Amino acid sequence: MDRSTGLALTAIPGIPLVTTGSDIVGLILAALSSQEMSLCSGDILVITQKIVSKSEGRMINLCDVEPGERAVELARKTAKDPRLIELVLSESTEVVRAVNELIIVAHRLGLVLANAGIDASNVGPQDPVEQVILLPEDPDQSAHEYRARIKRETDTDIGVIINDSVGRAWRIGTVGLAIGVAGVQALEDHRGKPDLFGVPLKVSEEAVADELASAASLLQGQAGEGSPVVLIRGFKQASDEQSAATLIRPREQDLFR
Repeated sequence: MDRSTGLALTAIPGIPLVTTGSDIVGLILAALSSQEMSLCSGDILVITQKIVSKSEGRMINLCDVEPGERAVELARKTAKDPRLIELVLSESTEVVRAVNELIIVAHRLGLVLANAGIDASNVGPQDPVEQVILLPEDPDQSAHEYRARIKRETDTDIGVIINDSVGRAWRIGTVGLAIGVAGVQALEDHRGKPDLFGVPLKVSEEAVADELASAASLLQGQAGEGSPVVLIRGFKQASDEQSAATLIRPREQDLFR
């Protein structure tokens, strides 16, 4: 990979609140135009999962959820709303850990995370409606569709990352994680390359898309910043062959489950 000596990250202003059916690409291009900004081939757009999920109608009213027996049982164990637990189970393939105020699951997308990524923040007014939002149905596919349309409409070949804030084992706090990738090398394998002293690297694989997602999340924020899209310029690489799924560790290689 031909690394740049410098990156420019810019939060794109002017993205309005997104609702079901909103045209994400159209909103981004309109915001760029209003700021007299334009895309260049090689740019990367990092888009928060929240607006992708909203546009795809992934909001659920908890009042419409009927918890089953297993959800009720896990709700007692975790001290969580059984309706939320029902949604968590519906989005998951395995419950990895369930303790007081915490449930960690293997999501159907392969991610291992709390609450199956289901969130109530920045969804919309919560009184009297109790809304939560699920992860996108297929964030890799969404990223590919956004990238393809931008290429058609602007004649630029860019990368797209959809990111979400995820907690980490053994560390406090969340970081941005790539859950959808298109046109960006998600993982770079450094194994076999020499270090500064000529010693071959044996295990080094770099989660490039996660690093870019995390850098962008510094500008996107976690609360009411209202900056869901970040433009990264100067990172000189591209790949059509990898997706966020490339970053999922196979179950047989997981030493902790």
